[in-house]
Amino acid sequence: MATTDSFEAHEFADPFKERVRLPYARSWPVLGASFVFASNSEALLALAAVAYDKLPAHRMGAVPPVFHVELRLVPGGAGSHGEPPPVRTTSGGGMLVGIVDAFNHVVVSPAQRRAVVTVSEDRLANAYHARYELIEFAVYLLAARGQDLVSLHAACIGGEGRGVLLLGPSGAGKSTLTLQAALDGYDVMAEDGVFVDPRHLRATGVPNYLHVTDDSLVWLDGPARRAVMSFPRIRRRSGVEKFEIDLRTGRFRPAPEPLDIAATILLSPQRSDGPLLEPLARDDAMVRLAADQPYAARQPGWRRFVDTALMRGAWVLRRGPTPRATLDALAPWLTVQEAVG
Repeated sequence: MATTDSFEAHEFADPFKERVRLPYARSWPVLGASFVFASNSEALLALAAVAYDKLPAHRMGAVPPVFHVELRLVPGGAGSHGEPPPVRTTSGGGMLVGIVDAFNHVVVSPAQRRAVVTVSEDRLANAYHARYELIEFAVYLLAARGQDLVSLHAACIGGEGRGVLLLGPSGAGKSTLTLQAALDGYDVMAEDGVFVDPRHLRATGVPNYLHVTDDSLVWLDGPARRAVMSFPRIRRRSGVEKFEIDLRTGRFRPAPEPLDIAATILLSPQRSDGPLLEPLARDDAMVRLAADQPYAARQPGWRRFVDTALMRGAWVLRRGPTPRATLDALAPWLTVQEAVG
């Protein structure tokens, strides 16, 4: 017969895993804040390091806020080693939740500036998904909600403290144009996730990776093409494979500080042999921006962001004959750094 002591030692004595030890810890500056990660797994903490090591320390305010993220590795799992199911989201009681399955999920409490990320052992084989869809899920939500930032599905490039937002649907050319900017020596803030202070129109991001398809390489010269192809490939849920370019390597320039947004650019997949830029009237710009950013348009701060952005101007940018020609159209707002060799 089991004794009381042996029963208390059983895992059911701690059904909510409140006594899990988290002996490993590291902190990184991310998105204008300080993120402290604690984990029971060196391997899981290493996934966070892959995302956040060697990032520039952006500062959005006088004192960076501190956020805490627990990374918990749990035994076993669903027993599947293929691509995990997509994250399902829900909320309640001030909590934001992302659920893959019973063993893999994220709980975020913006009010407490805390999040818990749980990953099963079998899902460590899907390192890209665990990092991109669970750990970064928690970080992005905490940073945006905890600092009243507007979260945009956008790219951002610039130089010497000034930049432009690049918006547009998938296929509009954000990644290709960002790659050209990176190769030409511009600062890169982000390729698909930008966080903007709507009061001052200052943008931050996580300038760690740039993802491009083979189609983006046809415009590159031999050395640049070989450099891009030296990076590993990842596979999106859509089935599309992309090169994952680490912007923290010596060839590129992650934006060293938040950028003051000088212009908001809506990329068009249409090609043009004439002028590439077309200014947008205020009413037209408001409609297009809301349509392009359905999530952000329903968050606090959206109206202030739009008002401030439109004071500085919004344009449609059509494709030129080459990505460099398209990038050249943005020259009035951009300052190039030393060109990448």
